[in-house]
Amino acid sequence: IYSVEFSREPFGVVLRRRVTGTVLLNTTVAPLIFADQFLQISTALPSPFLYGLGEHRTNLLHSLDWITLTLWARDVPPTESLNLYGAHPFYLVMEQGGDAHGVFLLNSNAMEVALQPAPALTWRTIGGILDFYIFLGPDPNMVIQQYQQVIGFPAMPPLWALGFHLCRWGYGSSNETWQTVKAMRNYQIPQDAQWNDIDYMDGYRDFTFDPEKFASLPSLVEDLHKHGQRYVMILDPGISSTNPQGSYWPFDEGLRQGLFINTTQGQPLIGQVWPGFTAFPDFSNQDTHQWWLENLRLFHAQVPFDGLWIDMNEPSNFMDGSEEGCPPGDLDSPPYTPAVLGDSLYAKTVCASAKQSTSVHYNLHNLYGLMEAKATARHSGTGTCLLPGSLRQRDPETPSNLLGTPADIFAGLLSFSLFGIPLVGADICGFSGSTSEELCTRWMQLGAFYPFARNHNTQNEKAQAPTVFSPAARTAMKDVLLTRYSLLPFLYTLFHRAHLQGDTVTRPLFFEFPQDVATYGMDRQFLWGRSLLVTPVLEPGADSVTGYFPRGVWYDFYRGLSVNSSGETLKMSAPLDHLNLHVREGSILPTQKPGITSEATRGNPLRLIVALSQSGTAWGDLFWDDGESLDTFERGSYSYLVF
Repeated sequence: IYSVEFSREPFGVVLRRRVTGTVLLNTTVAPLIFADQFLQISTALPSPFLYGLGEHRTNLLHSLDWITLTLWARDVPPTESLNLYGAHPFYLVMEQGGDAHGVFLLNSNAMEVALQPAPALTWRTIGGILDFYIFLGPDPNMVIQQYQQVIGFPAMPPLWALGFHLCRWGYGSSNETWQTVKAMRNYQIPQDAQWNDIDYMDGYRDFTFDPEKFASLPSLVEDLHKHGQRYVMILDPGISSTNPQGSYWPFDEGLRQGLFINTTQGQPLIGQVWPGFTAFPDFSNQDTHQWWLENLRLFHAQVPFDGLWIDMNEPSNFMDGSEEGCPPGDLDSPPYTPAVLGDSLYAKTVCASAKQSTSVHYNLHNLYGLMEAKATARHSGTGTCLLPGSLRQRDPETPSNLLGTPADIFAGLLSFSLFGIPLVGADICGFSGSTSEELCTRWMQLGAFYPFARNHNTQNEKAQAPTVFSPAARTAMKDVLLTRYSLLPFLYTLFHRAHLQGDTVTRPLFFEFPQDVATYGMDRQFLWGRSLLVTPVLEPGADSVTGYFPRGVWYDFYRGLSVNSSGETLKMSAPLDHLNLHVREGSILPTQKPGITSEATRGNPLRLIVALSQSGTAWGDLFWDDGESLDTFERGSYSYLVF
């Protein structure tokens, strides 16, 4: 399907798609530079339609107007043009004619990708090697499947992870947390999981809970379990290092076994996070996994949590480098530093020169969160779900961004689909700042269709749980959550397909309509799978919304009315209690009568929504298992139905 030519003068490689003759890579456009701490290679692009290269706050479709995207994990509220929490050195290009290809650079070092209007792109990394994987599609869905054949398919989430999650920083006590849960039950609003942020801890120390303010936490968790609900709490990698010897086992034992990241002098590197001075576990060391597991087991015996929210694993440090700064040398001060926030590799993280068992932090920084996730996932033998903080698209700085620049949130949601991370969603109703009733209602409607749906809020801001609003807003939020719960069989099946073969769960319109160039820049609407179109309201004061309908017949999800589109933009009524949803012709959606937990929903009757194509045909499928056991597909303990 492709041909490769090598050119000696100018030096480079040219890769062509045979069927169309399209040149996918042409590295002769600029010199290759290959030094120990500076590797640079450029290519011409066959079109300006470029996606991926995370994690950044941009539109889904990148601008090529002299933009530099830096990849170096950093804990910072999402801001345009800054390097954010994760590193995903992968891009997808839509070629003229509707074919797609992808390119992955398997390299964990600090890097930048310079986009140029030619159209062209330059990779610049300061370590490792140039190890490229090219995915030839030719359909965008196939490109993403092929990418995941290399990096691995996502884990299958338990059914409850697809329910509604509620959280905030600053409940202040387990009783206050419990009141929120009880209010949700009282109003019969669906909720599968209750979360706590760092305020549950004793002095912000991992594997502890506040013996006064959160004394009733074990009872709260027991009550959640009695009601078919789950409990998730936050866990940060920084381990408090200043407790009297013998009083805090996690640090004492980690120190005894030498499991922390060390300075160049061979002493634990000490930074500062929530509890004060902290050491950082070296998750590249297998012995650290065992120690981490033991800490989780001991805490689970006191508070039988169901999921873990691993956060701050960039790793985040409130100091630059360490309490002693960083030593001189070409790891912390390399000959060339990519355009990172803070202008140094150790800005608000640990020293790049720090020693880990596998390598120096310089090479491992972008893998720290992944390695922590691997260590934590080993605990899931107890049926625990893992929800990595740094893999979620975090909160935009102010909630008004939803209505000001909605593409940011969508672009994050849809970009993560491209990166093989389908369980993703922003903090519903916004983390920072105060929300408004209208904003929160619209955001709950949108958030009900995030694969990961969690309402989360910062401390000292007014509450934004669905229960605190007027009856009208509360009802609108409840209704859209019931719609989500009715679609859980469909959503769960989409996640099965993601786990099995790397299908996307939420996908941009162009994935399903690659021949329709009008869809290439669209990130204010999205699809669930191939068949459910979501058109949220993203403007204040609106009672209507415009949405694009690709060619074909689309049925209103609620009323069954059909629209036969030739590929056009339509204006639809959108009162505050209504989210526009449309089902694509030729599809069958398995649904279920919704309950207020996924467990209650599971026991209810199933029904099919059949949307006939113009030729009178339709297709759908359902994957069903017990909803929580590991590896059910691999063990054959499931039902799979095709309609």
